[in-house]
Amino acid sequence: MFSSLWTLPHGDRDRLVNAPAIEAAEIVERLMVRDNKLGMALTSLRKFVREEQFAAEFLNRDGLNELIRVINDGRGNILAYALTAMQNLMELDHGWSQLDDDFIYRVVQILSSDTSLINVCRPATAILKKLVEADPMTAPGPHALAASSSNRPPPIPPDSVYRFGFEVVFEQMRRETSLLETVVKRLGSPDTTMALYSMMLINSLMAHASDARWEEFITELDRLNVRKAVIRLMSSHIIEDLTSCILDFQANMVRVTYRKKTTIVEPDIEPGHTASLDYTWTSSRAREEPDVEGGTIKWRKLGFDSEDLMQEFAEVGMLGLDCLKHFVAEDPDFFAKVVQEQLSRPEERRCPIAKASNEVVDLLSEHWAIFGPGYSTSTTYQPFFLNFYKVHALATHFFLRMWNESGATRGDFSRVAALVRSHMKTALRKENVRAWHEVEQEFNETEYRAARDRQMRELEMEDDVMSKVPVRNLRAKLYKESFEFVRQQRIYCLIQGAWFMNGMPLASNSSRDTIRRPAHLWRFLRLDTGLKYLHYVDTANKFSIRNGLEDLPERIDISLISEVATASCASFPQAMLRGGGGGDPTHDLMTIGPSSPTAPSPLSFSLLTASGQSIADQIAPDQSRWADWVDGLNMLRRDGGHVASDETKRFVQALTEIGLKIRLLNLSGDKAEIPSGITAGHPPTNNDFFFSDLSYDTQG
Repeated sequence: MFSSLWTLPHGDRDRLVNAPAIEAAEIVERLMVRDNKLGMALTSLRKFVREEQFAAEFLNRDGLNELIRVINDGRGNILAYALTAMQNLMELDHGWSQLDDDFIYRVVQILSSDTSLINVCRPATAILKKLVEADPMTAPGPHALAASSSNRPPPIPPDSVYRFGFEVVFEQMRRETSLLETVVKRLGSPDTTMALYSMMLINSLMAHASDARWEEFITELDRLNVRKAVIRLMSSHIIEDLTSCILDFQANMVRVTYRKKTTIVEPDIEPGHTASLDYTWTSSRAREEPDVEGGTIKWRKLGFDSEDLMQEFAEVGMLGLDCLKHFVAEDPDFFAKVVQEQLSRPEERRCPIAKASNEVVDLLSEHWAIFGPGYSTSTTYQPFFLNFYKVHALATHFFLRMWNESGATRGDFSRVAALVRSHMKTALRKENVRAWHEVEQEFNETEYRAARDRQMRELEMEDDVMSKVPVRNLRAKLYKESFEFVRQQRIYCLIQGAWFMNGMPLASNSSRDTIRRPAHLWRFLRLDTGLKYLHYVDTANKFSIRNGLEDLPERIDISLISEVATASCASFPQAMLRGGGGGDPTHDLMTIGPSSPTAPSPLSFSLLTASGQSIADQIAPDQSRWADWVDGLNMLRRDGGHVASDETKRFVQALTEIGLKIRLLNLSGDKAEIPSGITAGHPPTNNDFFFSDLSYDTQG
C-alpha cells in the first residue's frame, strides 16, 4: 500500500497515513464492487469527504455517481451511511452541481416512507434542506446584490451548486404527495433530533418558497395543521436547539401573515377569493335586494360599508378574508343566525359583522406587530399567535357581544373597537406561560361592565389618542424604521469585530461522535463590509487587532450559517486549557470525551450548518456583546432569523415609543385634532378644474 509521511511540528509523533488519492481510489472501488466491506468504506467516506483534498480526488474518480448508485439501491444502515456521506459532501460549495431530478425524487421518496429508519431520515432531511437553500437568487458573488434588487437570478457559473432552490425541489415533492404530511408527523417524533431536522426543513421551505408556488405551499401546510404540531413542540421539547427552530418558525409565520395581509382580495380575478366569498354569502342565508341607485344590496347586508370588496379588504387583504371564512366555517348555523338577527334590527342598530371581523384582524396584527416582512422581535413562544384564526374567532364573538350588551349604534363602532383592543391586551398577556382555556374564558365570560371599567382605568394612564387608527398606523411605520435602525446597528457591531472565548459544544447539540475544540482560548471575529464572510483569528492571548482583515487569516462563509443556537456550549476547564485531558497540546484540535463538563454558558452561541454541524462555538464577554452578535448574525441570515435577546426587543420598542411621542408632541403642541379615521370625499364629476397656487401673507 502506498502512503505518504506527514511531518508535524517539533515534539509531535510522526503519523503514517494513506494519501488522499489512494484513499479515494480504494473507497470508489469498494462502492463499485459493493462487497461485504461496503459498510466500512462508507463509514470512512462520510468522515474523509469533508476534507477538500480527499473530496477533490473522490470527485475526480466519479465517486459522486457511484455514491448516488448506492443511495438508489441501498437499504437500512448502508443507505444511512451513504446519505450521511452525501450530506457531508454537500457542506462543500462545489462538486454536487450535477445532482439531477431523479436523485432529488429519490430523497423525497426516502423521506415519504413511514418505514424509513431514523438514521436514514436525518441525513435525507438535511440533504433536501441543502437543495432548497441552493437557490440561484441567493448565490454569492459580485452579481448577487444586483440580482436580488432586480428579482432576477444572477449568472450562474457552470460548476456552481446554486442551481436548485425551492422550485426544483417542490416540483419533485408534488410527485410524492405524502412527503409534507410525513415531515409534519415527524415533528412529534420521540427522537428529538428527528423533530429538529424536520423543523429545520419546514423553516427552509417557508423561507425560500417562490412567488409562483407560495400560496399552494402555505395552503398545504395549513391543511396539515403544522401550527398545531409546533404548539405541541413548545410544551414537549427538551433541547435548546429546538427552541431556536421554533422561534424561526414563528418569525416565518409573521412573514406569512404579513404577506397574506398585504395580498389584495380580487374576486373578479382570483377563483380562490371568489370561492371564499361565495361560501360566506351562502352560509349567511341572506338575500340580495335592489338598490335605489339601480344596483344591488348584497355585501352591505353582512356589515360591509359598500359593495366594493377590494376596497373593503384593502387594510387586511387575504388575511381578513381567510379569517372571515374560518369564523363562518367554525359554526355556519350560528353565523346565519347572527346575520338574520342583525338584519331584523333597525339599520342604525345593526352590528356590521364583516367590518367587525376585519377590525379584529387589524387589532390582532397590531398586538403581534405584523408590520412588515422580517420584523419580528418576539424572544418567547407565542402559541396564541400560531392560533391566529381561533383567537380571531374568539375576539369577533367578543366584539358582537360587547356591541349587544352596550346597546351600540353605527356611530359607536370605533368605541367598541377600542374596548376590544383594550381587552385583547389582558386576554392575550403572557402567552408563553398561560393556558389556552384561560384565553377562552377571558373572551367568553368577561361582561361588558367589567371590560369597560378596566378600559377606563387604562385610559386614566394612557391618553385616548393612542388608540386612534392614524396613531396606530404611525406606530406601525415607526416600528419598522426602529427595527431597521437596530438591525444596522447590530451589523455595524459585527463589522467592528470583537473578542470571544472559544467554547466546547455540548454533546447533546453536536452531530459528531466526539467534541473537538481549537487549541487556543481566544478568538477575534469580524464581519467584512460585503457581509459575506466572518473573518477570525485564534490565539492564546489577546492582542491589538488592526483595522481591516490583515490580522484575521481564517474565515467563515455566512451562507453556510443555517441557525444560530444559544446556550449551546460550555467554557473549558483550566486543566484542558493548559493541554491536559490526555490530548496533545500542540495539535490544532483536541478531542474531548463524553465525560467532559457540559454546563452551558448563558452567554454562549454556536453557528450551525444545515446538517447541524457547528462551525463556531463562542462565549461572549457580557450580555450586551452577546445580544449584539447573536441578533446581528440572525439578521444577516437569508431568511432573517429571529431576535434572540430581550435587549434587542426592548430597544426596538423603546425607539418606537420615543419616536411616537415626539411626533404626537408636535401635534398636541399645535392643538391639532387627530381624527379617528379619514374619509375621502367624492371624486370630481369632470376634468374642468385646476390646482391653484396658494400664497400666504407672511407679514401678518
